[in-house]
Amino acid sequence: MAKYFDVHPDNPQRRTISNVADSIRSGALVAYPTDSCYALGCQLGSRDGINRIRSIRDLDDRHHFTLVCENFAQLGQFVQIDNDVFRAIKAATPGSYTFILPATREVPRQLLHPKKKTVGVRIPDHAVVQALLAELGEPLLSSTLLLPDEAEPMTQGWEIKERLDHMVDAVLDSGDCGTEPTTVIDFSGGEAEIVRRGAGDTSRFE
Repeated sequence: MAKYFDVHPDNPQRRTISNVADSIRSGALVAYPTDSCYALGCQLGSRDGINRIRSIRDLDDRHHFTLVCENFAQLGQFVQIDNDVFRAIKAATPGSYTFILPATREVPRQLLHPKKKTVGVRIPDHAVVQALLAELGEPLLSSTLLLPDEAEPMTQGWEIKERLDHMVDAVLDSGDCGTEPTTVIDFSGGEAEIVRRGAGDTSRFE
């Protein structure tokens, strides 16, 4: 049965965030809010967490997982970025974007796209996940909480708790955070390719 945490969207309770971070370090899979919609998250190297996310979302091995990072310095440890791409991403973060980039050796092999050796990264603009990332001190391995055969992600923490009670270990509820997932920009070829139009404005990449 999943633990349920009601957290303030702007000033999340420090003790709650600390407890959730400790759970993630111990292998927990959590559902948490972002600036675009709810996501599933676990510790970076958790093979069990990856498998559980794949099972919940019915994902194949071509799915790009996302490393949700606290800041640009942390993001830079896990992906290769040239100067032009650096400037483009820097100007758009934090925000509702996921960027696909060539991965560094810091990224566990099981997270990489099998052919491209790429990974998704993002820096969200949301106080709850920022507090959680600061407490963890490392990225969250994440995927949008979009269930198979459903057109939109889940938006209510209590509903996530009811439907995924025996599939996740904890749910952080800070209220409705929208249904639109991130805009996905693929920079792995050097130029910006819009893979998915979502919550982030795409005009700067067109």
